[in-house]
Order: sequence, then C-alpha cells, then structure tokens
Amino acid sequence: MASLAKSVRPVNARFDFEARDTHKVAMHESHISRRAALSLIGASSAGLLLSSCAQTGTGLAAATPQDAVALLDAIAWRALELSPEGATELALDTGDHAGLRHRLSDKSQEGIAKLADLLRGDLVQVRAVDRSALNPGTQASLAVVETAYASALEGLALPYGDVAVGGWRNTPYVVIQNVGAYLDIPRFLDSSHPVKTTDDAEAYCDRLSQLPAQLDAELDRIASAEAAGLIPPDFLLRRTIDQMQRSIAELADGGGTLVSSLARRTVTIPGNWKERAGAIVSKEVLPALERQSAVMQRQLALSNAAPGMGTRPHGPEWYAWALRAATTTRLTADEVHERGLDQLAAIQSRMEPILRDLGYMQGSTGERMAALAKDSRYQFPDNDEGRTQIVDFIKQRLDWIRAQMPRAFARLAPGNVEVRRLPPAEELGAPSAYGGAGSLDGSIPGRMWINLHTTDLHRKYDLPTLVHHEAIPGHVWQGEYTRSMPLIRSMLAFNPYSEGWALYAEQLGDELGAYDDFPAGRLGYLQNQGWRAARMVIDTGLHAKGWSREKAITWFRSEIGLSIGETANEVDRYCSWPGQACGYKVGHSEILRLRERARGALDGSFDLRAFNQAIIDGGNVPLNVLAQIVERFVAGARTG
Repeated sequence: MASLAKSVRPVNARFDFEARDTHKVAMHESHISRRAALSLIGASSAGLLLSSCAQTGTGLAAATPQDAVALLDAIAWRALELSPEGATELALDTGDHAGLRHRLSDKSQEGIAKLADLLRGDLVQVRAVDRSALNPGTQASLAVVETAYASALEGLALPYGDVAVGGWRNTPYVVIQNVGAYLDIPRFLDSSHPVKTTDDAEAYCDRLSQLPAQLDAELDRIASAEAAGLIPPDFLLRRTIDQMQRSIAELADGGGTLVSSLARRTVTIPGNWKERAGAIVSKEVLPALERQSAVMQRQLALSNAAPGMGTRPHGPEWYAWALRAATTTRLTADEVHERGLDQLAAIQSRMEPILRDLGYMQGSTGERMAALAKDSRYQFPDNDEGRTQIVDFIKQRLDWIRAQMPRAFARLAPGNVEVRRLPPAEELGAPSAYGGAGSLDGSIPGRMWINLHTTDLHRKYDLPTLVHHEAIPGHVWQGEYTRSMPLIRSMLAFNPYSEGWALYAEQLGDELGAYDDFPAGRLGYLQNQGWRAARMVIDTGLHAKGWSREKAITWFRSEIGLSIGETANEVDRYCSWPGQACGYKVGHSEILRLRERARGALDGSFDLRAFNQAIIDGGNVPLNVLAQIVERFVAGARTG
C-alpha cells in the first residue's frame, strides 16, 4: 500500500476493550475448533449492509454527497503530489500525472513542514463536512482521513522521528537498520518503478539523481534529532553501519542494483542508460551514502546500549503516542503488557498437547519449539538450492490457500501475488517476510517479500502461516479489496486493522484445514500467534518497563523458540519501531471479539463468509470504526 510520508496517532478516545471481553477472546482463541468455524461457513447467507461508519458531525459547511466524494479525491491527489513514489506503486503516475514518475518525495525539514501544512488544511475541510446526508461508505472514508491526519499531526508535533501518514512505520530514527532512503529507494526503483519506454528510463535516471538529496536531507534531520538529545542504541547503529557498508561496497563495484536494474530493463531501449546510471551512482549517490555512514559511525561513539524510549529525551511522550498510533486505542503500556502475557498463556495451553503428542515433553514452550526447529524433516538446505525450495514451497501453499477462498468469502479478489527475495543488502535488518497488494490496475502484482539471508529463518511447519499472513488471505488479499473504494482508502491504513486482519487470516488458514493432517504445521501457526502476543510484552517491556535488550532476547527465546538470529532481529525491530508490534494481537483480538458478538446476536443465522466479507469490504479502518461496521452488519443480517 502507498504511504503518504510520515506519522500516525488516531483520535479514537471512545474505543477501548472491556476486561471481560478480553478474557473471553483469550479463551475463545484457545478453544475454537475448525469444526465450529466450518459450521459457520455453511450458515445461511447474511446481508452485507454496511451502514454509518462515522458519527454524523455538526459540519461547519454543508456538502452534497458529490461534493464529499470530490473532496476525498482531491485530498488523495494532493497527498500523492507529496508522495510520488505512492503514485507509482498504485500505477497512477500516468497521463496528466506522468510527471510524478520523475520525482521522489522531499525528505527535508521543509518537505516535512509542507506535509504538515497540507494535513492541517485538509483536516479542516474534512471536519467541516456535514455527514448527515452521506452514505455509510463516504462517512467511513471521511472518518479514516480524519483519524489518520489527526494522528499524523500529533506525531509530527513531536521533536523528532519519521511519521507514516496512514501507515505503520513510525520510528524515532530517520535512518536506522530498517529505515531510510538507502534501503527504500533501491528496492522501490527495482520493484515498482516501471521501465518500458524511453521516458520511463529518463524518469528512473531523474529519480536516481534525486537520491543524494534525500540522503542529505535525512542527515539534516538526524542532526536536528541529535540536537534534541536523540541518539540510537549502539546495537542498532552497528547493524545500520554494517548494512551501509555492504551497500557502499555494491555501489563502488559497478553501482549495485541501482545500475543493474536499469541496465537489465533497457536492453531494447536505445540509449547509454547503464553508463548514465553508473555515473550518477559513482559521483553522487556513493559519496552521499558515505556521508551517512560517517555520521552513523560518529554517533556510535556517543551511543549506549539502552534499548528503549524510556531513557531518551521526550522518549516517554514519543512512546505514548506511538502506542496509540499502533493500536488506535487508549490502552496504556501496562494494559498492553498484561494482555500480552494473558494471551500468550492461552495460546501455549493449546500448544502443550500437540508438543506432547510429538514427543516433546521437557522444557519451556520455546525450548521445545527450538528443538522442533532442529528436526531435519522441517528444514531447508542453507544454500541456493534451499532458497529455491523455499520459494517453490511458498508458491505451492499459495495455490492451496487461493483454492480455499470461496469457502471463506462471498466475493473473491484476484489474489495476484509475486514471491520475491528481499534485496540482500536489506536482509540483515529485515523481518523474515512482508507483503502487500500491488497497483490499482493490477499491472504491478501484490508481493510477498521473503528474507533468504539464511534458510534458517524458515521451516516447513511455519511457512504456510507466513503465506496466509503476508499474501492470501492476509495483506495482499485484503489490499486488493480497496480498489473499488475512493483512492484515499488505498493510501491510508491502520496498524491494528492491517496486522489484526493478517493474524485473522492465519486463523482462517487453520480453520480451512491447512493443518488437519500436519500437527507440526498447527504448532507453527500457534507459535506465530504466540509470537505476536509476546511482542506486546517485549515492546512495552523495552520502552516502558526498563527491559534490557538481553532480557528481551532471553525471555523471547524461552517463550517462543525462534532461532537466535531471528530473535535478535525481532527485538531490534521493536527498538527501532516502538509500539508497532503491539498492534497485531490488539487488532486480532478485536476482530475475534466482534465475530463472537455477531455470532451471539445472530445465533443460527450467522454466516462466517458474510462476516468476513463485511470486515474486508469495510476497508482498513481504526478499531472504533470497525466496531460500527460490525454493528451495521448485524443489523442488516437481522433485517435481510
């Protein structure tokens, strides 16, 4: 999905969980059976009436429905003017907007200030709309913009950080092991920027020539953050420096993918494209990246090992905002921490009998899962052959889960997914995989990016769950349903919905029979669910409870049993993206709570296919709006 540029923090003060509902959800997660789920799929079809997704406001200005739709469209295009990469990813940089293909976002202080001005102005217009005469979908779209923009402005008012407007990657650090133009732009140019014509190739060179300005703009913002007292932890800086040095070596040796990507795709396009790109890289990009690396090394000498925001200037304030942004709730760090512990215990209670049946009797859950990971039956060779086997395995699982979708949804998305390896220069600081939908017209497919730095990151018992999460019916599948919505809805997202849906997608895979004859696969699924519960504990532990990195790694390894390398990667990710990891289980638990509430209200007329369709058709929304969508679904099913 396209991201506008910087921040998040929703205006959802009304939404919160009741303790008794949370307990019921935890118990439901630990006891729901596939048979029960499939009985819901066969229930009579319910209507999918989606009514008001936002409270009627006392708008300062009257607006016709056509005016509101036009406003939403204008807001989207104003945002894309400041985020040209987003226009390319959605395949909208054509025709009158073709100039966007030649530009990169302005990452400077001035560019961020311009973004904030745009958000403030458009937020005023959205809040002025009288919503009483609008249809539920338009009301929801206005509520989405209002929430995302208000949240982003709160984040942008903080003294430092990178804020994703309608996105998930909020970070106090402008450049770190998994954040920065040195990672984002090479991947973007290679995977999303099209090169089919001479103008496309010219646009590629234009964007490549703007990369040094992005890198230097980031340096200016790093200096501003340092003046406010912010320096990243030493272990994150070491990772960042290592990755930058790898990138520098590639750029010095022929320009790396920045040159090879253009050269590969211009074989039939007349011009000296390889030479032009190589000159830009060697004379401009390489020196700019070397400047960034030098600053990272200087900061390393000033840094310490404290991992969390609690010890940093303005850190508690920053983390409080990040937690609100990541969950679209007012849950405190203590509440999130305890919720994580409770849900992890419930999930582990489901894992226990399966572990015993497989002969794993002794040790903690994590220790026994770590032992299972050493079973050669579930491993891939740690070489290029093993990497190929992983990609082939993923493609087979995609075929299986795609065939199950008519049993879980009333209206099917294309499920257009491409499996691609993460760029090697990015892998050391990246998660095991991630994914998202492609362009609105389908010309750019959805992608499941897989980290193949080492095949030890993956096992045959956990890859199916990864497919369900990142691709179908997870991120790629969900994103494809936004294509029929106003453009702005393809650009704005909320972490607990995005990641909560992806965890729910994992659960649907289990309920559809992915592991009926594969008990180790169900353990892999439950391990992934427990992993997301543990994230709530570790994230809040690091940033609000004074945990050390070593404590987080030790506890995580004991409870979950991921490999040592992946455990360290995960903990470091929580340090660089504070709060983000908490959105997964908060969102998943709310979807389950709403599902059980709808099933109770509708009793025998509840249809799981219709419920799933209502949730996915409602689009990516904050959790209070999601609750309203389900209320309207229930009302429509009762009358339909």
